[in-house]
Amino acid sequence: MRFNALTFVTAGFALSASLVVAQVDQTLTGTATDAMCGKKHMMQGESAAPCTRECVKSGSDYALVVGDKMYILKGDKAAIDKFAGANVVVKGKTNGSTVTVESIKAAM
Repeated sequence: MRFNALTFVTAGFALSASLVVAQVDQTLTGTATDAMCGKKHMMQGESAAPCTRECVKSGSDYALVVGDKMYILKGDKAAIDKFAGANVVVKGKTNGSTVTVESIKAAM
């Protein structure tokens, strides 16, 4: 019985530690886009900004493309929308391929 309680407590600490490590503060520089199109926008005759906005209206998430990696952006959609199609610097907490945006600004 004592062994089971110790195992349970140890497992709880390990799970708690993994949840803390899972979210990391990070600054990323890339292109603000949508998860459906990524790097290549599909709307013929439109630039990246209106294509991104239309895809988001249709249910796609905002995304950030950094090299070959794409991150889903969560947060204030109005703030992210101002930079649709632009090169940006995003500060936030990453958890796998999701970034909870704390700030977004134009990349210099």
